Amino acid sequence: MLAQLRGKIILSALLGLGVVVVLGLASDIGQVGQSFGSFSWATLPAILGFTALNYLLRWLKWDFYLRRMGMGQGVSYGDSALLFTSGMVMAVTPGKVGEVLKSYLLKRLNGTPISASAPIVLAERVTDGLAMLLLMGFGLTLYAPARPLFYLLLALTVVGLLIAQSRALVDRVLALVRKLPLGARVAPRLLTAYLSMRELLSWRILLISTLISLVSWFGECVAMYYVLRGLGVPASFLLLQQATFVFAASTLFGLVSFLPGGLGVSEGSSTLMLERLIPLPAGPATTATIIIRFCTLWFGVTLGAVALALFSRRYGDEREPAADPAAGEPIAR
Repeated sequence: MLAQLRGKIILSALLGLGVVVVLGLASDIGQVGQSFGSFSWATLPAILGFTALNYLLRWLKWDFYLRRMGMGQGVSYGDSALLFTSGMVMAVTPGKVGEVLKSYLLKRLNGTPISASAPIVLAERVTDGLAMLLLMGFGLTLYAPARPLFYLLLALTVVGLLIAQSRALVDRVLALVRKLPLGARVAPRLLTAYLSMRELLSWRILLISTLISLVSWFGECVAMYYVLRGLGVPASFLLLQQATFVFAASTLFGLVSFLPGGLGVSEGSSTLMLERLIPLPAGPATTATIIIRFCTLWFGVTLGAVALALFSRRYGDEREPAADPAAGEPIAR
């Protein structure tokens, strides 16, 4: 598994490096170098600390989902943390959908069908998206051009949640799927996934998990605040509001772009908004974007690669799966 992912991780890292080079050339490479030279690296522990807080709270949400759905049999809290952290290596996939890797690793631990646990990953993305929208709304008055997209994303999210609660609509869709070639095999798995998703998106669980997401992602917004402080921007509540809006909006734009890790979109929108809102010159704005991306996205990917290596060492290499007649899909022996 690790050998198969290594090439993809290296490719994503090269793409990320390419984005950094383009950003530097698009601004003023000399100013970027000067900004790095004058950056107060004493703020780095705070930046990484608030990023780590985000990871900790998001793991608690993952574990909450896992136990709530009765899928934590034989999974210690240590294993749960290892599963969650391993999934972060896939943060550079489009929309982070590659984090379904956690479901595959969970199946190796206790045989839980992927179709049953994969909706946890989708629920994580939904609640993360809701939290980002709320954090973006915190500073929406600061940047009027972002308002139409904010309202569109909010409307689509609400409509999607309402549709997810409609069992009648899903039954009609599954009836159509059963008529398709191989539909008789696919439909039961889709139903399993839907039932898990419907419970995860029930209003009570949705509220709890969204609140966890709100606090956790605010941690990375505070990390952005400390990046700006490290560049010499004076401390103020307005700066915290600006940092929150820029980080939340740029992350959300990268997520909905469905590009791997939002590469290019997140960096470009972050740099542009920092220039317009703070305002920062192009050089320091680019420097702030590069630092926050390395201390959030690439910090997480690195931790994920380490955790995946530990998982492989602890539980061995992949084993040939055997069919699970009850679930209709392979399980690891």
